[in-house]
Amino acid sequence: MENTTNFSRRFTLENLDIRGQVVRLSDAWRMLLAARNYPPHVVSYLGEMACVSVLVGAGLKHAGRATLQIQGGAIAKLAVVDCTASLGIRGMAAFDESRDAATFADWVSGGRVALSVAHAETGQVYQSIVPVSGLSVAECFEHYFDQSEQLPTHLWLAANSDGAGALLLQKLPKADSRDPDGWARVEQLAASVKTDELINLNAEVLLQRLFAEEDVRLYEAKQVFCDCKRDDHKVKNMLRSLGRKEVDSMLAEQGEIVVKDDMCNEEYRFDQPAVEAIFAEDAS
Repeated sequence: MENTTNFSRRFTLENLDIRGQVVRLSDAWRMLLAARNYPPHVVSYLGEMACVSVLVGAGLKHAGRATLQIQGGAIAKLAVVDCTASLGIRGMAAFDESRDAATFADWVSGGRVALSVAHAETGQVYQSIVPVSGLSVAECFEHYFDQSEQLPTHLWLAANSDGAGALLLQKLPKADSRDPDGWARVEQLAASVKTDELINLNAEVLLQRLFAEEDVRLYEAKQVFCDCKRDDHKVKNMLRSLGRKEVDSMLAEQGEIVVKDDMCNEEYRFDQPAVEAIFAEDAS
């Protein structure tokens, strides 16, 4: 049974040798946005990037993490979304709040867009620079997939404060021999997809609406979840690693120690009694 709330689901059009993937994020996306107060254009771009990270993360063959990052843009100072091989997502954005952006290209202008894949066991990280090709997140990453996977790719993305969704299509090598007009026909059908359909429909209904006359084979859904949780133990261990002398110095200077986890939008505060308790635990 499909998780109709947050999922990644692959499919093939068996009669045409075309493959695809549907991503839908709802409460996992809303959890990621909680208390962020991003303007609508940032919600849209970050949500669409989150869907792309799930598309990549769902294809990882090993434990690891796929990360999309924008750095140094005129408006988007820093934006990061990542997805683990088990489809846990996180994300955040820092931006010039005085400026709006009509297009994704405007938002990232002057910055760098990178996609990296980290292998958890070996520690190796593979990074690719993603050229900003076109005005939207979808145009940018469909060109990237065209080049990186050597397959004609079309991508449709949508996101708002309620949810986010993606539809990916890729033309496999035998598609033209199966049906010379199949790829063009499927592209045209998929281009009719509406924003609310990408965000709100489960995979069966969406694909039935778009490709009712095609032979659709739908694979098992993989659940997507928000990979953020408060971790006091980890932060306390970080303070212990700094040493009592350094922590006491910070405490004397600032009155309390504040640790901010921007990716998960969590804040940790430690006053003098809290610091004493940390190192008392360590001594015991």
